[in-house]
Formats: sequence, structure tokens, C-alpha cells
Amino acid sequence: MTVPDLQKPKMVATDVDGTLIDEREQVSARTRAAVGALVADGVPFVLATGRPPRWIAPVVSGLDHAPLCVCGNGAVVYDSATDRILEASTLEPAELTWIAALAERILPGCGLAAERVGRSAHDAATPQFVSSPEYEHAWLNPDDTRVSRAEVVSAPAIKMLIRLRGAESADMVAALAPELADRADLTYSTNNGLIEVSAPGVTKASGLATVAERLGVGHESIIAFGDMPNDVPMLLMAGHGVAMANAHPAALAAADEVTGTNAADGVACVLERWWR
Repeated sequence: MTVPDLQKPKMVATDVDGTLIDEREQVSARTRAAVGALVADGVPFVLATGRPPRWIAPVVSGLDHAPLCVCGNGAVVYDSATDRILEASTLEPAELTWIAALAERILPGCGLAAERVGRSAHDAATPQFVSSPEYEHAWLNPDDTRVSRAEVVSAPAIKMLIRLRGAESADMVAALAPELADRADLTYSTNNGLIEVSAPGVTKASGLATVAERLGVGHESIIAFGDMPNDVPMLLMAGHGVAMANAHPAALAAADEVTGTNAADGVACVLERWWR
């Protein structure tokens, strides 16, 4: 696609996994330098990720910068510099109970988990990830607390995770979305049988809009990077959305531009137009 001449953005937002970090889950030296240059220029840099706040610290360490973060697919605004949760949007127990029953009817055999949030990324008073006995992780999660199915839905959560081993996430969304209607927001960041449910209207776009309002930045002045369906709302709301070459077809279709892969410093390739 043809890339128009762009003015220097007033905010940069990027997804983490599959976008900012490489296949070793590291921030490359080139990407770190580009981010450092834009921060030194006074431009806000924001992480927008499906990760919970407690999984942000390794990224901060790799960046040598502690940014504002949109976590949990837009449900949480987290200040990594002060380790404070600034805002959170949750699903209440009644809604979690309804969604759980719906998922178990539409996707028999699925396991359920809930991501919760406290006052900080490491609030010991709040069990931040709880899962039912049937839940099988799609990736390593050392923070898991196994509880009854009833306990999973007993407290407010920033998102519910629904896992069906052997299924494709896209197929799970297609089956569940018509039944959810407007009672929740549904997305996925891996096609490995895992979908994520948030409160209605909660997406990376809504979370990034909250940060932009805090900082007084118009959406048209934002550049955003992503690679998966959970990035699509953010790519569409930003003035310039950039998909990685390794991106899901939905992200590629939503983007204004396609850059290199995450393994080839695709984010840095774009940022270096203004910051070297």
C-alpha cells in the first residue's frame, strides 16, 4: 500500500506480543533506541496490550522506560512508573455468571478463568488470576490460582478468558459473538483456542482514548501498531494504524500501513522516520 507523507505523531501506541518484542520476547536494541529518541523528544509512548499489569515489568526493563499502559485489552490504564492502577473497567459477578453459562452451553468442554486487578500490578491482597479446574493454559502462566467454577465468577474481573483446547479462537468467536450481542466485548490475541471477554465497549481503542484524553492528544495525531484482532479497534481509531508483516488478516485489513515483522524491528522501521 502507498504510505502518505505523515506529520510527526503526538503520541505513539503499540501492542507488545508479536509487535514490539521479538520472537525471543525481547525488546531489540534498535527498537529501544527508537523509543528512547521519541521519549526524549517529549512524545508520549504508550503500551496497549492484552497483558495484565503484572506482566508489564519485563517490557519496561527492556525499554529502559516506564510508560503509561493500556492493559487487559483496554480494561485498565496502568502507570508503570508508579505501579498504580489509574482506571479499570470490570465485568460484575452477575454478568460473569451469565457469560460463563452461555460459554459452557455454546462451547461445551471449555474452561473458564478471570483476570482481576487490585491497586497495583502486584497487589497481594487480590488473587489476580483464577481459573476453573477445566481451564488449560494457552501459554505459561505462573500466577494461576485454581478455584471452583463458582469462585471464578464471584468477584469483578477486567476480563473473562474462555479456553477450548483443540479449537480455533476465530471459530469460538463466531459461535459465541451472536449470543453475547451487546452485553460484552469479545476478542482474541491467539488463534489457539482462547478468547477474551471484556465489559461492553471495552477495547484497546477505548483504553487508548482514555489515555489520549488525559494527555490532551487528538486521535488523529496518534500512530498505533498491532498484529492481532484485539488490535483492530486501536488501529482504526488512531490517525495512522500500522500492522506488522506477521499480522493476522484482520489487522492487515484495518491498517493504513504494513511494516516489517516484529522479528525485523518493524516498529522501529516506522519510528525512525522521525526519531533516530
